[in-house]
Amino acid sequence: MLREARRTTVLGRLRVSNRVGVLRSDLMRVGSVDIGPGALLAPMEAVTDLPFRTICEEHGAALTYTEFLSAEALIRGAEKVVGRMWPSLGGRRFAVQVFGRDPIVVAAAAVAAAEIGACLVDINMGCPARKVTAGMCGSALMREPALAASLVRAVRAALPSNIPVTIKQRIGWNDLSINAAEFALRMVEAGAALVTVHGRTRDQGFSGPVRLASIAAVRAALPKEIPVVGNGDVKTIDDYLRMKRETGCDAVMIGRAARGNPWLFRAILALETGAPLPARPSIAEQWQVWRRHADMVVQYTNDKMRLHELRKTLAWYSRGLYGGAELRHKAFQENQPAAVLALGERFFAALHAREQSRAETGESDYPGGLAARSLARHLRRHGEGEKRCAD
Repeated sequence: MLREARRTTVLGRLRVSNRVGVLRSDLMRVGSVDIGPGALLAPMEAVTDLPFRTICEEHGAALTYTEFLSAEALIRGAEKVVGRMWPSLGGRRFAVQVFGRDPIVVAAAAVAAAEIGACLVDINMGCPARKVTAGMCGSALMREPALAASLVRAVRAALPSNIPVTIKQRIGWNDLSINAAEFALRMVEAGAALVTVHGRTRDQGFSGPVRLASIAAVRAALPKEIPVVGNGDVKTIDDYLRMKRETGCDAVMIGRAARGNPWLFRAILALETGAPLPARPSIAEQWQVWRRHADMVVQYTNDKMRLHELRKTLAWYSRGLYGGAELRHKAFQENQPAAVLALGERFFAALHAREQSRAETGESDYPGGLAARSLARHLRRHGEGEKRCAD
């Protein structure tokens, strides 16, 4: 049995700062929780920290998840892991994802997540990383559906009834063991209130085609009241629409494409609510958002990781922009956070001046950037008149 002292250790390090938000009738219902509209931000190790989640929330993400956290390390009070379970700022709803294979330990970690204000607790059954699957966790659980179901039952029994238990899975371990639909149904029977499906096998990792038909099979197999979230390679508005159209999923989760590109959430929210598509983000706006992200990194990241996180953040926001490759090379040569910040300021200031100069002369100088390109492609294909999601 898990000793009470362990649980006390971790809970003593966590802070509660979550308020219940206003519920709206047009939101996706997960158990007793309403979420959305818009896309969800996927849990990603070394990515979905508090600053990143905050930026995505401010740009329209329906729900954000913490980095996936080791249940065993969490209840043991490992400082590195506990420090990743920050509540969202401003009382926004957030989810915590945990991984493990011991029902007692995973349940205890879920309780810790609930006590800091998580609106739902997700169990990771889809991570393909070797360091996770080597411990028979993450996507390895798809080969042990009975054990996976016992994790869901244990977490469901440990949590208050108003906090849903959800899972994130893959379509199978490999091409010879695609079991997405039957696995998802078994998890729902054990108590899962929502299923997110990444449309690849564990063997595929993050490469190769996303198999939308397998996500559609999960949607067809589950009761209608259980939401299914589609995940995998949604990088543009058109990817989002295709995912919904071809799978029938209730919502879409975005992962790597959100790095340095929170405007994708804003565009998707506009589509879902029938609002006009927002303008392409200008260099000035990209500059402002990078600066806010960097400021939060300085505020919330410890001294040891601050330089690394600032380099990474600048790399994300410079993708697709003129001079971005050279900037990234320079940033990784700097050894002080202040120097990386100064590089970013000079980079965006130069691009902003260039953009203004071109505007004054009437020249076309498309600012680049992933979100801007996504919007431009969508408008070229579908025209200005298409303002909402057909699904």
